[in-house]
Amino acid sequence: MKSLVIVAHGSRRERSNKEVLELIDSLQPKIKDEYPIIESSFLELASPSIEEAIEKCIQQGSTDIKVLPYFLSAGKHVHEDIPQEVERAVMSNKQISVEVLPHLGSSLMMLGLLETVVMSHDKAECAIAS
Repeated sequence: MKSLVIVAHGSRRERSNKEVLELIDSLQPKIKDEYPIIESSFLELASPSIEEAIEKCIQQGSTDIKVLPYFLSAGKHVHEDIPQEVERAVMSNKQISVEVLPHLGSSLMMLGLLETVVMSHDKAECAIAS
């Protein structure tokens, strides 16, 4: 069974972490046919950790786990920290297939999204998180 783990940075500001959780809750029904299991995780400052999220996927029967870094740019966290955490999480589960996907900001769709946000004059369409 396929699963998706979305990795955000994590924040001391609890509202920021809650925004990530709410986003994932909203995403789940839209992609549940492709990814029946979706878990959130945080690299630091919040929980669950990447390891905890991967373990939850495995406990639910997942054998194919995709990890999506919810980061706009490819800094040290994307290139080093997330892959290392994923590697540690699956060390004892060699039968599990895990792939770290390209970070969110690398998507070609980001340009169109930025254009829409910048050019939109409709506040309902271009809400800014508080």
